[in-house]
Amino acid sequence: MEYRTNREPCALPPAPPGGQIVEDIVGFAEDHLIPLVDEGLGNSAYLVDLGDGRALAVDAGRDLRALDAAARRRRLTVAYAADTHLHADFLSGAVQLAHDAGATVLASAAGQRAFPHRALGDGDEVDLGGLRLRALATPGHTDEHLSFLLLDEGQELGVFTGGSLIVDSAARTDLLGAERTEELARAQYRSLHRLAMLPEATAVWPTHGAGSFCSAPPGTERTSTIGAQKQTNPLLAAPDEDTFVRRLVASLGSYPAYFARLTEHNRRGPAILTGTPPLPALDAGQVKALIADGGQVVDVRPVAEFAAGHIPGALSIQLREQFATWLGWLLPDTTPLVFVVGDGQDLAEVVWQAYKIGYERLSGHLADGMPAWLEAGHPRATTAFVTADRVPARPYLDVRQETEYAAGHVPGALHLELGDLARHTADAPAGVVVACGHGERAMTAASLLERAGHTDVTVLDGGPADYAAAHGLRLDTVDAGTADGGAR
Repeated sequence: MEYRTNREPCALPPAPPGGQIVEDIVGFAEDHLIPLVDEGLGNSAYLVDLGDGRALAVDAGRDLRALDAAARRRRLTVAYAADTHLHADFLSGAVQLAHDAGATVLASAAGQRAFPHRALGDGDEVDLGGLRLRALATPGHTDEHLSFLLLDEGQELGVFTGGSLIVDSAARTDLLGAERTEELARAQYRSLHRLAMLPEATAVWPTHGAGSFCSAPPGTERTSTIGAQKQTNPLLAAPDEDTFVRRLVASLGSYPAYFARLTEHNRRGPAILTGTPPLPALDAGQVKALIADGGQVVDVRPVAEFAAGHIPGALSIQLREQFATWLGWLLPDTTPLVFVVGDGQDLAEVVWQAYKIGYERLSGHLADGMPAWLEAGHPRATTAFVTADRVPARPYLDVRQETEYAAGHVPGALHLELGDLARHTADAPAGVVVACGHGERAMTAASLLERAGHTDVTVLDGGPADYAAAHGLRLDTVDAGTADGGAR
């Protein structure tokens, strides 16, 4: 499972002196706040124990397995499901929580959601039964973005900041198009400075964190305090609005193609699910027929197994934490998908990673895997997968993100981000060596190249440092500005 229940972030970084107030906030977080981290998407959802058997869920995703398990352990019923904004990187679980637990959905009135919810505007408050939740309009990441300030008898405990103030940064402002990026960056400036006016001991509980393509710098901290952010966040340290905008816009890298679809999907509301959707077992003949009818094979096995033998034309996306990101970046959600899985791999994990980003045309999986395909007499393809000391002297293609490439790359390397490669396969030279940080993305890239007709593609088992060490080279670097989320 890619989700984890994370208790450590509740041990907030030091806040300015505040005596009992600080102790109360830290104690509340330790006793009542359960962060649920999706490592693959780089996001945090939160489950708040309201102290009376009920709970508040904030920015819960459609894959509710971890949240449901945490609620069961504490014998909680989710009474409220709050969304800070119309998410672009995952489908919200709020509608499902309303169905399953009778939760009241809390969301911005400006989002015009097409399902039952309590529509909130700036300053509106919700009585949670002792605690109160106050909506703060904080546009920038999206137009209708709200932050939710949690209060106990008027005392600010913490603020769920979604995609406004995040640890040492702010979320991206280009999701509504390049023509609105600067406008929204200026709105983000005002939103961050509004939040910075909260008491310094107030906890900051963002949704987007390190690894999120909604833009967060690399790092391990997923929560903070207002006081700590005023000291360490370079955007809050900007001397004026223009500098803030330049810094934020300069940090924006690429993001997955599926982001363009999910905002509207979340406005309408995802379909209700009655359990883990099925992934039927298909024999080799059925898989071959699906391919002939326009279906796509996605091979989720470890890359070494894919290299040793795979269905011709299959796309390699190893089942790992980042599986959903690359599925959503490289394939349309309208293509019927059939999966090849390896021994011990979890079919339910494949399904949930696909469904949480709106990929529901899952035709099935190849029963008994590649052995069944070969026993049926169908052809297989192979891909060279070699360590750095065995890489042939050929053109070197680096498919990592721009910031990774800038931090250190093989001299003379051709650079094409994996997310852009499908549109530029003709630009890759013949006999190319493909590399990333470890090999997973490079194998995905190789499968794209092979599907486009390239032959004699080699994948580096390792990264640029391994290649440089094996060939007596020093890595080159370039100034690429602020990191935008790190290795994926």
